[in-house]
Amino acid sequence: MADAGSLTAAPKLGTMSVARVRHLAVLAGGALGTLTRAGVEEALPARPGGWPWATFAVNIAGALLLGWVTTRLSEMAAPAPYARFLIGTGVCGALTTFSTLQGETIQLAKAGHVGVAASYVAASLAAGMAAAALATIVARRRRYG
Repeated sequence: MADAGSLTAAPKLGTMSVARVRHLAVLAGGALGTLTRAGVEEALPARPGGWPWATFAVNIAGALLLGWVTTRLSEMAAPAPYARFLIGTGVCGALTTFSTLQGETIQLAKAGHVGVAASYVAASLAAGMAAAALATIVARRRRYG
């Protein structure tokens, strides 16, 4: 049996490990991203055979935000310690949804709307890449003038 002196003391109330704070940042960002996506989904409900505007909008917004955040944080000498976890992993991870894009594409194709499905995938990829590139350019212009 170990003596009391060899046991590791539990952290004091009010102190958290770096890993725990990172997890909480991801959790808080994920909650914000999820609530935002749910609000957009409710405001822009998909119509059968129609363009899935809500998913398209949140995915493009997420690409824009992630492009800006990753550029800004990677070029900062001392970035905010938990910003990448809060915004990048948490908010953007929960806001964007590849699985929903995939499911909507399959549903559109199965319902005979192959053109809409193909256009949706192509537009999502093109707009997402363009949004991330634009965000990178804007973030760098702000920094370098």
